[in-house]
Amino acid sequence: MINDFYTCHDMESSEAELSCRIVFNADHDIFKGHFPGQPVVPGVCMMEIVKELLQNKVNKPLVLQNARNVKFLGFISPDMQPVANIKWKQSDAGYMVTASLGINGSALFKLDGNYGAFGQ
Repeated sequence: MINDFYTCHDMESSEAELSCRIVFNADHDIFKGHFPGQPVVPGVCMMEIVKELLQNKVNKPLVLQNARNVKFLGFISPDMQPVANIKWKQSDAGYMVTASLGINGSALFKLDGNYGAFGQ
């Protein structure tokens, strides 16, 4: 989805965290079906954004192994540019992640979960 459904701008990152501004492609087919006339970013796409940004940072394919907490706190429309904040701790089992998408410091989506290497 990256560079098609959305792009990442103004990225800041360190060894175990990153943040960037998400800019959506308002003409993407996803918005034509979710929902016509009043498009919003599907929750599963928010979860995929977190996974893609993390796997690009750690440079390996990942899969969500479990989600301890997922909260959808508000709608994100294609004209919004939320900030993605992702923090993680690496262990032998993978990555323990805390992530959010928000506007002006107010979270619209939160995820706490574990990601592991794809295929393991």
